[in-house]
Amino acid sequence: MQRAELAEVVRERVAGVLGVPVEEIDESTDLRQTYGVDSLELMEIGARLENSLNTRLAAEDLLGMENIGNAIDLLHERLRERP
Repeated sequence: MQRAELAEVVRERVAGVLGVPVEEIDESTDLRQTYGVDSLELMEIGARLENSLNTRLAAEDLLGMENIGNAIDLLHERLRERP
């Protein structure tokens, strides 16, 4: 999956959990600072991404992400590592 495609999937899943338009979510969006996202919401976002992308994310990875761009980079790397 190309990074641009992945970015769209991430933005759509995040927007779905937060109930906001996809257009409000970009790579610089800080979910905690901008939307007050807590760890439960991060876990929900992670679960939706895992299901959509058929990959696993550790809780530490989710909690360590500073913004959407970090999430896209991490997922892109994970997907490239798969056989």
